[in-house]
This record gives sequence, structure tokens and C-alpha cells, in this order.
Amino acid sequence: MAELSPKEFAQLIDLSIKLKKELKKGNKPVLKNKTLAMIFQKPSTRTRVSFEVGMFQLGGYAINLSSDDTQLSRGESVEDTAKTLSRYTNCIMARVYDHDLLEKLSEHATVPVINGLSDTFHPCQILADFVTIKEKKGKIKNLKIAWIGDGNNVCNSMIIGCALAGSDISVATPKGFEPDKTVVNEANKSIKVVLTTDPIKAVSNADVVVTDTFTSIHNRDPKRTKKFLPKYQVNSALMKKAKKNSIFMHCLPAKRGSEVTASVIDGPQSVVWDEAENRLHSQKALLVSLIRA
Repeated sequence: MAELSPKEFAQLIDLSIKLKKELKKGNKPVLKNKTLAMIFQKPSTRTRVSFEVGMFQLGGYAINLSSDDTQLSRGESVEDTAKTLSRYTNCIMARVYDHDLLEKLSEHATVPVINGLSDTFHPCQILADFVTIKEKKGKIKNLKIAWIGDGNNVCNSMIIGCALAGSDISVATPKGFEPDKTVVNEANKSIKVVLTTDPIKAVSNADVVVTDTFTSIHNRDPKRTKKFLPKYQVNSALMKKAKKNSIFMHCLPAKRGSEVTASVIDGPQSVVWDEAENRLHSQKALLVSLIRA
């Protein structure tokens, strides 16, 4: 997402909201006869469905390619795969373990390559998050975002998103679980990024409170959870430290009773279902911008 300018980021958000409103009347088939190749090295609900439905609503077609569906699983190089898919499709979306694979795809493909998630970043999620923030807060600039938990791939992209939006962010993690240093240093050039081990300090006066699971596809060790609980759980008591009109966000899937309590994620401040829906609209905006260009 760092490849975007603040202006481009804002334009994508506005286009997402526009396409969301237009869907009630039926989106125009602006991607008719266009195709999207979707490479999945790992399971997916929101990424798979939102991209596939999005292409359908725009008049295009999405091809789902699991790990066993391509010659990548049999040793074909990423370079050869990128060159081949570029001859068949108009865009490639890949949800992978290793971010280096995405960079190789991008280097050798002649069509746009979208990061559907890697071990380092999750930009599509954050684009949807800021669409949600714009809807709920009426703006994306001059807000305080609080991230609680693991400084993971989603956190890295959230920091970049805050820099593009012009909003400060406070990140509360246990020692050793901080976000990428390069990302933090770059973001600090335009916004204030606060790293702390104190969740209360992070959420104090926050407009938006965000968390994610403590274990994921990249980090399956259940022992990690013990390093986060109970201090880094987003519960009703912690939410009371944020602004009264603050909203709660989670990229899903969520583990109630772990990183967040049911009272929060299913409570009145939660916007997670709007956030999940906005994956569809923001990715449609991204596809339109990339494929029609």
C-alpha cells in the first residue's frame, strides 16, 4: 500500500463508497470480458468471496487457483507462472505465505499483481478498514487509531494506511511483538506512531480501536496466546478508555474470549460486519482502478 500516494488512497476510498451506493441499482459491467487470476496458498473466506463476487458484479470473471491447481505445487518457477498468467488474465491476486513470492510475481508479470495477504502485509484489509472509518467518522484524517495485540502483517499495513490517511496511531504489543521497524520509521515521517506495551495508554482518547487474533496462519503456536492474555484483550473495560463514540474493528476471523470479548465484538461499538462487507466494495474499486487503467 506504500506504493499509493495519499491522494490515490483517498480516491480509492471514495470510489469504494461510490460503487457501494451504485450496487443497489446494479454496478455497470465496466470489467466485461476481463479476468482475475486468484492464487491461494492458504484458506480464505473474505478474500476469496469478495474478489470473486466483486469481479462478477463488475461483469468480469475470477479464476480460483488453489495450491494444487497450478504447476507451482510441482516445482514450476514463480517467474514462469507470472509470465503465463499474464497472457491469459488481466490481473493477478495472490494470498501467500511468503511476501517474496508476491514480489517475484510482480517483477515478472505484465499485468497488475494484488497482495491478497502475505506474512508481512495485508493492504486490501486496510483499504476496507479506512472505507469503514470514512463511513462511520465522516473523515480519515486527524483521527487517533489504537492497535492492540500482535504487531503482525495487518498491523504493518494499518500503520501505512494511517500515514496515507494522515491519522496518528498507537500500537500496544508485548515486548518482542512490535510491528516492522522500517514501516514504523517511514510512517513517522508524516504522522505520529507510538509504540507501547500499555494497552490503556494506546486506547486513551482513541477514535478507533483495532485488534487481530494472537495466533494465525503464519503463527500457529498456541503458546503465543499466553504472552497476550489477559493484558492485551480488548474488553468493555478497555473500550471505556477510548472516546465514547469510538468504534471497534477486527479483520476476522475472531476468537471471542481471546483477543476480544463477545461484549465488544457483538456490542454497539463494533463495526466488524460493515468492515467485512467493505472488503467487497474496496476491492471492486481497486480492480476497476487497476484493470481499466
